[in-house]
Amino acid sequence: MQILIIGSGGREYSIGLALKRDSLVKKIYFAPGNGASSEIGENVEIKELNKLADFAKDNNIDLAIVGPEAPLTEGVVDIFKKRSLTIFGPSKDAAKLEGSKAYMKNFLSSNGIPTAKYLESSDFNEVSEFIDKMDEKIVVKADGLCAGKGVIICESRDEAKKETKRMLEGESFGEAGKKVVVEEFLDGYELSLFAICDGENYKLLPAAQDHKRLLDGDKGPNTGGMGAYAPTPLIDDKLYEKVKKLVVEPTLRGMKRNGTPYSGVLFIGLMVVNGEPYVLEYNVRFGDPECEVLMPLLKTPASELFYKAATGKLNELDIEFYDKKCVGVVIASENYPYGSSALAEIIIDDIVDEDIKNNTHISYAGVSKIDDKLFATGGRVLLCIGLGDTIKEARDRAYGLCGQVHFVGKKFRTDIAYQALREEV
Repeated sequence: MQILIIGSGGREYSIGLALKRDSLVKKIYFAPGNGASSEIGENVEIKELNKLADFAKDNNIDLAIVGPEAPLTEGVVDIFKKRSLTIFGPSKDAAKLEGSKAYMKNFLSSNGIPTAKYLESSDFNEVSEFIDKMDEKIVVKADGLCAGKGVIICESRDEAKKETKRMLEGESFGEAGKKVVVEEFLDGYELSLFAICDGENYKLLPAAQDHKRLLDGDKGPNTGGMGAYAPTPLIDDKLYEKVKKLVVEPTLRGMKRNGTPYSGVLFIGLMVVNGEPYVLEYNVRFGDPECEVLMPLLKTPASELFYKAATGKLNELDIEFYDKKCVGVVIASENYPYGSSALAEIIIDDIVDEDIKNNTHISYAGVSKIDDKLFATGGRVLLCIGLGDTIKEARDRAYGLCGQVHFVGKKFRTDIAYQALREEV
């Protein structure tokens, strides 16, 4: 197979790594890829979606896989399908589940899927009245796409009103915040679940947990994610069944009933409160950094999983995973997430420890290649991935690899997977 991966981050790099170990895959293209993805496949500098579809047609691409949300909400799947190309991801209409938080919340409500009480509005006075009736802790969300950063947890009604005003006036998130969703704060713990869907059928991947806050102990601002691990011990078979019956299956039925059958990755951001699942959000693509810790666990050939999902044949597939744990630690640039950072050359030590050498790898994200040297370009630069029989073993290996990576201004959390380690005996 010849495969095109659309995107440039650690998520797309990790999908590329999974495909590279797949004997069915002969050639991988990245569009546009990053400074390190050229070591896995060929980078293609085409951004315009119609031209990218022409490239796929001209180069006999057997399967395209879409990584980020932006091209999905812009209709890349529809464009490819018009040219009779096979592509993994939801249509433009189905991608509204992430493209508009208001649409998503209304979908949840109309399909009886458990979620927090909410109001969606562009009217500050209406929102203020709703906030006055709520408890002190309140969640304010920008309606549109904000690269995972458009959610603010407010500790008081006054703060919620202030943040709402900033969003509605375009100060916080521009056009994405001109409509807001304000909802009750749910007190529990978060999980990330991913269902691979083909419109009718689905396969649920092991639950992961992301660490959104910048600093240890879940302090500081929200980020795109500072690390993740999978599978998490914070879910059992009973909760998995609840998620299937209360969330995944009614979602697929509702999307089909709406005339927008869902194919691709359904990312379910869950809050578990007293053993009950509540949907915080849907995303229409793999989470980043969750993808980086799920791909190494996938035993089934990745090309087979994505191709059968894209062609409506998931019912023919028995999906398998390695009996391992995986931990990923994000190493970010100096000014992340506040602003841009200067280019910094990345130096990787020669790894002599056999344990680290054989059970870890790096997934590259915000990097460029200049004169055959890798440079951190800002944001989340790379992830150090560790595998093990236990979460502690995987965590220790991931952090061992972190110590081998150097660039000016590097920063990372030191407590990834801490909640799971409390559970693991």
